[in-house]
Amino acid sequence: MTTADADGNTADASGTSADVNATNPSLWRNRDFRRFFVGEFVTNAGDSLYTVAVLWLVFDLTGSTVLTGIVNSLLLLPWLLQMFAGPIVDRLRLKPVLVGSQVIQGVVVLALPLAAAMGWMSVGVLLMVVPILTLANLLMEPMQATLVPRIVAKRRLSRANSALATVTLGLDMVFDALGGAFIAVFGATTLFLLDSVTFAVAGMLFAGITVTAVDTVGESEGGDEPLLGSYVADLRAGADVLRGTVFVELILTTAVVNLATGVTLAILPAFGDGLGGPAVYGLLLGALGIGRLVGSVVAPRFEGVSYGRLLLVGNSLGACCWFAAVYAPSAALTVVLFGAAWIPAGVNGVLTATLNQTVFPADRLARISSIKGTASGATLPLGSLVGGVVAEVLGTTTTMGLAAFGFGFTGLYILVRPRLRRLPAVADANPAAFDVTPESGDGE
Repeated sequence: MTTADADGNTADASGTSADVNATNPSLWRNRDFRRFFVGEFVTNAGDSLYTVAVLWLVFDLTGSTVLTGIVNSLLLLPWLLQMFAGPIVDRLRLKPVLVGSQVIQGVVVLALPLAAAMGWMSVGVLLMVVPILTLANLLMEPMQATLVPRIVAKRRLSRANSALATVTLGLDMVFDALGGAFIAVFGATTLFLLDSVTFAVAGMLFAGITVTAVDTVGESEGGDEPLLGSYVADLRAGADVLRGTVFVELILTTAVVNLATGVTLAILPAFGDGLGGPAVYGLLLGALGIGRLVGSVVAPRFEGVSYGRLLLVGNSLGACCWFAAVYAPSAALTVVLFGAAWIPAGVNGVLTATLNQTVFPADRLARISSIKGTASGATLPLGSLVGGVVAEVLGTTTTMGLAAFGFGFTGLYILVRPRLRRLPAVADANPAAFDVTPESGDGE
């Protein structure tokens, strides 16, 4: 009989380890992490392709930023609902859920090219299909938060999160730029056929991952509790860990950033169209992704920098680049500056993921991450709805300029909050430094 260690390597029952990391420190010798990394790359590429195709198709069919905002808000629903997915992820076997989500998305996305071939393509069809795709993807964010510490050793979490961020927050967005060019040549509906293939490949990769279980605090005591009561108790336990910590204020700043991001994503098709059409729209999305990609790649280098000061300086610079991009004299300069604005966000995404995995208890990590995600990300779909309406009134360019305040707010807030400015580096983080009490971590 064999068991799996924290890096996904095997050891026999007598305790003889087969840990390849004893002789080679490379993260890429971890077979399970390699499969998860490639699977995330492929499935996020699929997400990007159908997102850019759906949003452009809605704008092309209607010319309305309001309807584009509505559809984008549906695509962003996982940010609003993931809080409810966290307790489920903490209890379910991860691999069947990983594989099942890919199968469902791959099958459902085929309805769109079929509707186009039959002459039925309309905004109504998109409004029916998009929520199904969104719900199938709902569990992915909390699942990654809890899966990575099970297949990667603690000393390598930042490197693993940095690598994954290149596909979940960065490299997949390159496919947005490719998607824009693909739409210009072949049309939006052709992308959906390619999407179905990406989801099938990701499902096969996830099926080969070996996932270890973790002991859950208090599971035996709650064994006879009704399902709904147990679910609510799990959700409350996650919220209890966050209550009174500095993360409450950090969630507020992230919520403002996400509000601005939602506004931007809703009006970006119109903004890109004004600068040159679908190809420019794709380039802007690609620049956003490349900026986050660069940030996520260099993030481990900032582990030793004060987390509070990093947020202050990074978000302030991001706001300046974003605002300059909106009023740049050429489309090329707009794309470059807009991409640069997202580099600090890429750095923060990786360090925040590592911080979560460092200071929060492992048996509650999915629900805590999902509660944080919902509290800060609920403003994403709201921003999309608001952005479409505001752009109709103020104009697309003015609305894009105002959205730069999202990053600016974070910089200003941390500037006037000494407690946040003094937060230690992620490399030195411990629960007490972020007001996470021992009682929160032991389930009492």
